[in-house]
Amino acid sequence: MKVLSVLRDPCFSPGAEEKDKAIMMAVVGQLQLAGCTVRVTTERSLMDMASFGADVVLTMGRFPATLCRLSCVDARVINTPESVARCRRSTLQRVMAETGIPAPPREGTHGYWLKRGDAAGAMAAGDVVFAPDEEALHARIEHFRLRGITDYVVSAHVVGSEVKFYGVRGTGFFRCFPTGAKPSSADEKPFYAGEKPSCVVDLQSAAERLAMAIGIDVYGGDAIVRDDGSFCIIDFNDWPSFSPCREEAAKAIVGKALSLMKAE
Repeated sequence: MKVLSVLRDPCFSPGAEEKDKAIMMAVVGQLQLAGCTVRVTTERSLMDMASFGADVVLTMGRFPATLCRLSCVDARVINTPESVARCRRSTLQRVMAETGIPAPPREGTHGYWLKRGDAAGAMAAGDVVFAPDEEALHARIEHFRLRGITDYVVSAHVVGSEVKFYGVRGTGFFRCFPTGAKPSSADEKPFYAGEKPSCVVDLQSAAERLAMAIGIDVYGGDAIVRDDGSFCIIDFNDWPSFSPCREEAAKAIVGKALSLMKAE
């Protein structure tokens, strides 16, 4: 099997360029061990490629030109350009409302989060800001508009424990970690031990439903788990770094890629 691997452009990985590259290279290594021929390229180099000749394309790309280029290839693509485009926050907010997936409320008493809506993550300082009250929120919205940002989402701050989650749709792979866990540290362990508590099972179900609605295969995000065990998803994005569970995730992604070829 021939595989094309597209690395994410550094502009989409502020402070996490090496981590994002590491998960893709872990996948590449496992594919090569499985006997696959793999070519690695960047988003910018992709534009100059005359042909692919690949059976599968694994891409972390986000440039509109990258998505357009990959939408025309005769290969199975993970993640599809269409699904990556749907990971913009404003689209996710609408999809979550339509599908009943737990999301933060619009109103609250603990402040507000204002986030750029035309992207899956922050590309610059100030793309995600906190406002302690409505007056501050309106001021921050006006600052967004002065920056030319008219697509944004607002949500109330939710009190609880923040966790990061990582998944590969349809494989059963799903992991949760406390926010702030450091790679290769003793603190880097799932926030549950032994049997998964109901909130993790429910979060996995919700994340998989959202991934299905978006059409994404390799995903991650953040959630707030309240003291009563309820939760809400506060961020969801395409192909995260999987830093706390990289090798496990790489194995699941490789399995996903191989299964797509066997299904043809």
